[in-house]
Amino acid sequence: MSASKLAILGGPKAVQSDPGDMFRWPIITKEDEEAVLEVLRRGAMSGWDVTMKFEEEFAAWQGTKYALGFNNGTASIHAAMFACGVGVGDEIICPSITFWASAAQCYSLGATVVFADIDPETLCIDPNDIEHRITERTKAIVVVHYLGHPADMDPIMEIAERHGIKVIEDVSHAQGGLYKGRKLGSIGHVGAMSLMSGKSFAVGEAGMLVTNDREIYERAIAFGIYERFDERIETEYLKAYLGLPMGGYKYRMHQLSSAVGRVQLKYYDERCAEIRKALDYFWELLDGVPGIRPHRVKWPDSNMAGWYEPHGHYVPEELGGLSLTRFAQAVRAEGSICNPGCNLPLHTHPLFNTADVYGHGKPTRIANSDRDVRQPKGSLPVSEGINRRVYGVPWFKHYRPEIIEEHAEAYRKVAMNYKELLADDPGDPPVLGGWRFFQAK
Repeated sequence: MSASKLAILGGPKAVQSDPGDMFRWPIITKEDEEAVLEVLRRGAMSGWDVTMKFEEEFAAWQGTKYALGFNNGTASIHAAMFACGVGVGDEIICPSITFWASAAQCYSLGATVVFADIDPETLCIDPNDIEHRITERTKAIVVVHYLGHPADMDPIMEIAERHGIKVIEDVSHAQGGLYKGRKLGSIGHVGAMSLMSGKSFAVGEAGMLVTNDREIYERAIAFGIYERFDERIETEYLKAYLGLPMGGYKYRMHQLSSAVGRVQLKYYDERCAEIRKALDYFWELLDGVPGIRPHRVKWPDSNMAGWYEPHGHYVPEELGGLSLTRFAQAVRAEGSICNPGCNLPLHTHPLFNTADVYGHGKPTRIANSDRDVRQPKGSLPVSEGINRRVYGVPWFKHYRPEIIEEHAEAYRKVAMNYKELLADDPGDPPVLGGWRFFQAK
């Protein structure tokens, strides 16, 4: 089939099948609906009983002592920063390629962020670019398991332990994923994650914090879960402040989300296994095709969790320098999905360069650290160039070989006939990807 004329040039499309529910997510059944209705009928939307059951079940599944529900992932990461002691004058280290909620909350704690470059294969923070950024102000490293791929945690934990700093795992893209047999979120000092409806673990709008550290758990409660900041607190210095949230936030998880979460948790591992089977098959079909490489974990006893927003690596040198933009146009013309780029590098956004958020009279990133930690263009070369070398592929939710084969054929067909696209290749625009890439595509 790869020898047929490209669809973008008037040929037949590679993808002919109706996808049906192949891409629908989350999978909602009568059991989810009944769980929500039960909460509504009791008038318990703002209570805690369902949420606390969800937390208990989630912690057992996660393999941590504690789990704490939040109204969204941004709040859970915010609380994780506070729980790790991030405060005025402190710095965190975070990859530049991630959603803003991995880093921006540090501003409200009086802290600032120093960005690190990413590894070009994993797309996660590069362990080799962390240590030289550590100063006496560094309080935590935020590790993002980007697009479901585990970060290389062993060297990161070794660096953190040597310097006495905390590791916050942002597991928003990788709930349930494994790194060398260990569940993501349970390796660092604390894990935090979004559970919004676009994620692999999707319950509507919610977040979760997990940890084995009692003090971190109780500081997270103190920060924004005021109803439970009570006599159950064991950390001695927190007891003087019981009753009111120390952060001034109200961050509790909504019970309708908790109800959905309890049902989704029952089936999550099974559903993720089918997603991984489908995407593994997709990449196996494309093995050896020039210009195309999988973004897939290579360590033993590791996996891509629910393979959130799966991506591939693009190697234009093998396709005569064909731009990613033109390649993606041709794949989409074949009826498949191909979205060039990923999140834009945060260190280039004005929020982290010129914005005076709180009226200090100078950029907040300088004011909060009392030194200029801004990173100009060119300072993180992998992060700044990665958007021309990655692309989003179909996120199959079911293993249906005949449909997967058609989508793989769309990619194969374009790659094998790339020469037909070179003459009218417009090249890539100045910017690929986006600040809210996964919502905007």
